[in-house]
Amino acid sequence: MILLLAVALPIVTGSLLPVFRMKDSTRNLYLMVSAMLTTALVGLALFSEDITISIFSLNHFLHLTLKLDNLGKVFSAVIAILWPISLFYATDYMKGHEKQTSFFVFFLMSYGVTLGIAMSGNLLTLYVFYEIMSLSTLPLVMHGGKPSSIAAGLKYLYYSLGGSAFAFIGLVYLVYYGGMTAFVPGGLFQGVSLTHTTQLRLGYVLCFLGFSVKAAVFPVHGWLPAAAVAPTPVTALLHAVAVVKSGVFAIIRVTYFSFGVMMLKDSYAQHIPLALTAFTIVFGCTMALKEKHLKRRLAYSTISNLSYILFGALLMTSQGLAAGLMHLVFHALMKITLFLITGVFNQRADIYYVDQMRGIGKHLPLLAALFTLGSLAMTGMPPLIGFISKWYLAEAAVLLGGALPVAGIIALLISALLTGIYLMVPAVTMYTRPAKAGNFQPIEKGFQATLASLSIAIIALSFYSGPLIDFLTRTAAEVM
Repeated sequence: MILLLAVALPIVTGSLLPVFRMKDSTRNLYLMVSAMLTTALVGLALFSEDITISIFSLNHFLHLTLKLDNLGKVFSAVIAILWPISLFYATDYMKGHEKQTSFFVFFLMSYGVTLGIAMSGNLLTLYVFYEIMSLSTLPLVMHGGKPSSIAAGLKYLYYSLGGSAFAFIGLVYLVYYGGMTAFVPGGLFQGVSLTHTTQLRLGYVLCFLGFSVKAAVFPVHGWLPAAAVAPTPVTALLHAVAVVKSGVFAIIRVTYFSFGVMMLKDSYAQHIPLALTAFTIVFGCTMALKEKHLKRRLAYSTISNLSYILFGALLMTSQGLAAGLMHLVFHALMKITLFLITGVFNQRADIYYVDQMRGIGKHLPLLAALFTLGSLAMTGMPPLIGFISKWYLAEAAVLLGGALPVAGIIALLISALLTGIYLMVPAVTMYTRPAKAGNFQPIEKGFQATLASLSIAIIALSFYSGPLIDFLTRTAAEVM
């Protein structure tokens, strides 16, 4: 029942928001109470044993089921911690914006829907919530109704529909050959003599391509930079927590819990996705280096870093999966920090492009320092969290060996160099270039508290991540 409440509470309370005409202060309190109650429910579930609850049965082998295992706990914890922080930030950010009620309706509902993905007990349930997430986040991308926002929303919709079609093929393969869609550690086909291995591997590749749309793997990445036109609280969640991480999480689920490593490893069903992710790591960084718009630069950085996670998972070893899960957690924290700082740059200093950041360290010392910290972490500077996850990824690839893992190591090294250029060069110019005159407005205490808390979390995990790494290592070992 805890799982159902955690998923339903933000969806129901969000949908009720238009019914009551609230003042801004009352509405914000309503939002935060709902978000914190949801987070408390998730916290209770995290410390419970594996829980399963059946929502609805279509027939004897198709069920909508919620279940929270250790892998689901990782994603649920990331969502439950970062979403309320983003909501608190959004209450300040959206002041003066039109259509605030509709914005917060979909913002809160998306919280519950994303938790539904994390807590799905089978692929059918995950697919249903995955589709609902596309619908609940679409109005957020299109918020404001500008032509650029509508164009970005339509692009997001078209890509999502195409990805859904391919992912549905994978679902059909599982139902036809496996007789069910349940998530089973090791997959549905372990230890079974298969006469249809070739078809199943093809089904996995198609399913990977479908879910890789939201994971922004090349060549189906184009919607993500376009979505940078959305309000910053939205782009922060799109890039750090909700949409893109849901795509990554879905790929990990179907790889380890549906089709299974035993059937996929050392076949084209592993090699094609692994090659695509290695290429995407370098491609995303290259495009970020060329991009002058700050939010779009961070969007291309996200494209690259999502494939870090997938590269580790697609090595199909426990070390690789553990390293991928580390980067899933650490990247969420680093990237949401950088995006939320960028939003303050936009709103309070009218800074939208990289060259406009020159010299702002004098005017906005706290924001400049926090952006530099986030950039150092993303670059992989020891001993920060970006270095930790990248080190484990490279170590997993070395342990496995082979042409594609070595290509991945080279991609990681190139990416580290390019990340240092496209993030650290602007960070350095904030202090070394002459300060420019600009419209620098006071930074609200809420913004400062949100960004400082995220930065403190980055530092804390950089020096004390042992228990988290141990948990992720155990989680990865359990599913092999």
